[in-house]
Amino acid sequence: MVNDFPQALTIAGSDSDGSAGVQADLHSFFQRHVYGASVLTACVAGNSYGIHDSVNLPISFINNEFKSLADDYKIGASKTGMLSDSELVDAVVENYKKYDFGPLVVDPVITTKHGNMLLEQSAYQTLRDHLIPLAAVITPNFFEAQKLAEMDIKSENDMVTAAQRLKKLGAKNIIIKGSHSDPKQKKVSDYVLLESGDDFWLTGDFYDTERKNGTGDSLSAVITAELAKNNSVEDAIRVAKKFVDQAIASQIPVGHKFGPINHWAPEI
Repeated sequence: MVNDFPQALTIAGSDSDGSAGVQADLHSFFQRHVYGASVLTACVAGNSYGIHDSVNLPISFINNEFKSLADDYKIGASKTGMLSDSELVDAVVENYKKYDFGPLVVDPVITTKHGNMLLEQSAYQTLRDHLIPLAAVITPNFFEAQKLAEMDIKSENDMVTAAQRLKKLGAKNIIIKGSHSDPKQKKVSDYVLLESGDDFWLTGDFYDTERKNGTGDSLSAVITAELAKNNSVEDAIRVAKKFVDQAIASQIPVGHKFGPINHWAPEI
């Protein structure tokens, strides 16, 4: 039958070294046996040493990408990655409302894993006010959760409070990724608050490695892939956590410095 195969969409930038962005999302979709489509929002010139140049694609072109997919494919779930300015966030919001692309997973790329701001304030506010309320799942890292919840997180109780605040922004399900800031730590605990009010912790080993590029992209992409297969949000999050942990644990020797995770490693 036409369009019966599970299909997922990534709305994000192209990362030329393949470690993050659309490339990491498509790697993850493929590994979870879901066909991956993409709406490119930007292109980044970079490698394992860092980002050297970037350019946003025209809004008119992005609109046409959305329309082209809607005219042909049956997208079962979608996700966003980094959206660099307010105009771009607005375009994504308008197109997502216009077309049926399934539940939306928002990876709110606001800060780095070290807490450095990636978005201008206006773009951050647009994302917070207009994109997050559309999210079936939101996947902030530790620092992004602090920024969005407008509070410091110093304990597990604070993580719970932050998730509750994010829910008030409109996101239905929340996974807050635990801090990775202490190289001496042995475990990382992520907190999950579901739409039903049920909650749980996901604890895994901490890996002190520089080969973690694309971790957040891949986590949100696997959640998206599982939702495209009509799996529950809880199951999707549990699969994604296990997938990423395995991909980090089995390093792949690519690049000289900040390398990618190993999408071949997971056996779930």
